[in-house]
Amino acid sequence: MAEKTGKPPGEKGHAPEAPLLWPFAAARLAMDACFWWLERGSKEQGEGELPWTTPASVALELATMRLRDCSRARTGQPALVCAPYALHRAQIADFAPGHSVVQSLQRGGIDRIYLTDWRSASPEMRHLSIDSYLGDLNVAVDEIGAPVDLVGLCQGGWLSLLYAARFPAKVRRLVLVGAPVDLSVESRLSQLARSAPEMVYDQLVARGGGNVSGDEMLHVWSKAPDRDDIAVALQRDLSDEEGAALLARFDRWNAETLNLPGTYYLQIVNWIFRENRIASGNFTALGRVIDLKDVKAPVFLLAGLDDDVVPATQALATASLLGTPSALVAAASEPSNHLGLFMGARTHAHAWPRIAEWLRDDQPSVLARSA
Repeated sequence: MAEKTGKPPGEKGHAPEAPLLWPFAAARLAMDACFWWLERGSKEQGEGELPWTTPASVALELATMRLRDCSRARTGQPALVCAPYALHRAQIADFAPGHSVVQSLQRGGIDRIYLTDWRSASPEMRHLSIDSYLGDLNVAVDEIGAPVDLVGLCQGGWLSLLYAARFPAKVRRLVLVGAPVDLSVESRLSQLARSAPEMVYDQLVARGGGNVSGDEMLHVWSKAPDRDDIAVALQRDLSDEEGAALLARFDRWNAETLNLPGTYYLQIVNWIFRENRIASGNFTALGRVIDLKDVKAPVFLLAGLDDDVVPATQALATASLLGTPSALVAAASEPSNHLGLFMGARTHAHAWPRIAEWLRDDQPSVLARSA
């Protein structure tokens, strides 16, 4: 059962989700509608990029990612944070002190943490598919040592779920945060995916030379999130010196966008968001049709009550698709918009310590029943 809490006194209403992580800005090129997604400046990662919050080494250099090792110990149960790969960098999971998934898990006693730092697509990567990303995720898990605790954020959530269903013995526990899985549950995202003509997405890939270009998104959409939007996402006042630094860091993070491989992008648009193949049981991953009932590991679902991108009803509906016994499913809802689930100070003060405790607990059913 989802734990629902009301908004604190004085909490603002729904703020625009400006830098939202979804590959549907192409619709605005063909549809004269109000669009809620901001993309700015796509660059390959390199010198001058925004520094990370948590010290780490690079454990693996793969075609799709750098596997960051944020571990403080060489022994213990490993957790792999699967960041969303949707035009913004993986620092959404390690944004700033008090706003970092990695640090919150560390403070909660998780000492072995790894993070998928997805690469911006080069021309040579244009044919990479969802299978390419699942395959490299499997290499990362083998490098870390299975079974892992897999923490999927946003679009990293459906990727993590596919992985857990394809390799159930390699995932000990699964955390899905603001993860879109069943697109039959109505949301702004599912409406947009259905309403945009398929040719719009094909044309976007063609104009990018086989990739989805962050540079084109920059020119298509120029409205930046204002201070209030960012304050709602970070769940704190930005008027002091520390707030000003966070504001500048957010702007810089938001500008460091990534290109997406065209094949991967079109598979997401068509197979997941238009055809709903994961939820309907028609998705083939690495040669095998995926059955979500094969996922029997304990699962923690976190949803945002103010999330316009993946509404709480959609994020929590995943539980009914899994083979995990209901006693091993923990679910919680926070007064948060989408970005606030990953970056919000209040969410990091309340929800993420609870997730860390759930990961450490030898009897997850105890926490599941109280969720």
